[in-house]
Amino acid sequence: MDTLIILTSAILPAVALWLFIWKKDPQKEPTGQLLKAVLWGVGICIPVASLEMVLDTALFADGAESYGLVGTTLRAFIVAAIPEESFKLLALWLVLRRNPYFDEHFDGIVYAVCVGLGFAAIENVFYLFGESENWVSVAIARALLAVPGHYAFAILMGYYYSIHHFVDRSPKTAACILLVPVLAHGIYDALALSGTVDPGIGGLAFLVLIYFCVKMHRRARTKALALIERDSYSKPTSGQSTTA
Repeated sequence: MDTLIILTSAILPAVALWLFIWKKDPQKEPTGQLLKAVLWGVGICIPVASLEMVLDTALFADGAESYGLVGTTLRAFIVAAIPEESFKLLALWLVLRRNPYFDEHFDGIVYAVCVGLGFAAIENVFYLFGESENWVSVAIARALLAVPGHYAFAILMGYYYSIHHFVDRSPKTAACILLVPVLAHGIYDALALSGTVDPGIGGLAFLVLIYFCVKMHRRARTKALALIERDSYSKPTSGQSTTA
């Protein structure tokens, strides 16, 4: 029974956020395509975890905390944000490259969220089962911060992916597809990890983290609404560009 409760607690936040974005989609995507995106998000967890372990061992054999805030910040970006968001982008590209249903601006966000939350759900499972005694507090913290964080990173990635596909194929927009979620993810993790260096700094960083999360989610919501608005007056077809 405990196993089922922990598993449900790990997956439910991702499911709730997925349902929220799914309901926002004016023209629902085929279930099979959405499931494919989720499974890609789940599937990248093993290679991501393996790469992160190698990077962490190679760069921070003595622990990033021994290098202070610089070390934890580098770990946040190099070990976590860059590998995770890069693999998510690879998964998103594999899902959308020959997808005939990718024909609306908002679709980029829908599929990116499927990939991101598939990854977040499995990551959450590992975290919660790794905390045999304090799993409840970990589940609450991750349901309020970490899983919604992956959700916001995915919206940002999906937004720029769609803008690049339908509107603006400039190198700057292409770079933003990965750069923006990496920056958001890296800043999030850097703030979250600062408490391992110094409790006092960690307490202040936590307040900054809450503020950052609020601003990030507001920005993600603005991006999502912008694509919904585009779709309300323009219905692009796959592979064709429209002017802004």
